Amino acid sequence: MSPIISVSHLSKVYGSGFRALNNINLDIRRGEIFALLGPNGAGKTTLISIICGIANPSEGSVAIDGHDIIKSYRAARSLIGLVPQELHTDSFETVWATVSFSRGLFGKPKNPAYVEKVLKDLSLWEKKDSKIITLSGGMKRRVMIAKALSHEPQILFLDEPTAGVDVELRKGMWEVVRTLRDAGVTIILTTHYIEEAEEMADRIGVINRGEIILVEDKAKLMDKLGKKQLKLHLAHKIDAVPPALAHYHLVLSEGGTELIYDYDTAGERTGITSLLGDLRNAGIRFSDLETSQSSLEDIFVSLVRAP
Repeated sequence: MSPIISVSHLSKVYGSGFRALNNINLDIRRGEIFALLGPNGAGKTTLISIICGIANPSEGSVAIDGHDIIKSYRAARSLIGLVPQELHTDSFETVWATVSFSRGLFGKPKNPAYVEKVLKDLSLWEKKDSKIITLSGGMKRRVMIAKALSHEPQILFLDEPTAGVDVELRKGMWEVVRTLRDAGVTIILTTHYIEEAEEMADRIGVINRGEIILVEDKAKLMDKLGKKQLKLHLAHKIDAVPPALAHYHLVLSEGGTELIYDYDTAGERTGITSLLGDLRNAGIRFSDLETSQSSLEDIFVSLVRAP
């Protein structure tokens, strides 16, 4: 299946000479949730702005379902809904009026039934006659999504969709995003909340200093770069790791009561069985043990710190 978004050799250089994007190549699959991660200033918003036709590239091309974003601007842009990071709404308009108006901006005929469905899907129906100025921050964010969906786009960009939203509303927003994906909408989101990408994304792209440094299925990324850790709670405090155990590269906790062993789950052998045997031979007993998997945040930090 051909990608719904295809970015080829895309670069952006500003008049000052600053290169915000450098030779970006990226394909987004139809119907997936794609999370774009990167530190501040990495180029996330610039990339989204060019794909959505808000900014022009210096080099390269972008195709939206086969439509060039510059040569076939109207056709390409009609397929895209964009929810920007900043809340731009008509404060004194009602929810119903502003969503209906957004639909008209794209030349779509009136369709009250569709607008009603969007508002109900986003739990906004009871607020349809409320002025936006009276809504909470989380509700305003939902109105922004409703506006972006008003013209029935196939692709939805969410730039920091849960910024400033409390944890409970954030989880509710995740459910909304999954519902949209299940309805066939392709979702591209940028986020500073790593757990958001870990919770929702099918694939993850990492951008740093204007370059895509990794694109991978989330599960494969976790398997490939995630490490597991075994923590042994010792029955008795020790002052140092015995030399006979040096090849395990164990880390002794500050209090001398825990040993930490990192291992690769992708390897043929984890070394845990031999470690436990060697600990026994060294006279070290433990009262409990636990394992943990490195998080997506750990992986992200290691990637952007890499030279």
